[in-house]
Amino acid sequence: MPSPEDIRQRIESSIPGARAEVEDYTGGGDHFRATVTAAAFAGRSRIEQHRLVYDIFGAEIGGPIHALSLKTQTP
Repeated sequence: MPSPEDIRQRIESSIPGARAEVEDYTGGGDHFRATVTAAAFAGRSRIEQHRLVYDIFGAEIGGPIHALSLKTQTP
């Protein structure tokens, strides 16, 4: 199972200039909450912003990462 640190690193390495704060909000290792700040989100709808993040994880969402709650924002 991925850790909050694994998820943070993957987001930050996949979206140039992104900063992510990730927490395991149930303590079970499969429900995460992330706040992601990235210039790449500028001019994109909230749905497009979230897709940029979810696409990093692909089939892991709903599997090892049962839930990933996102808050996205521009710097």
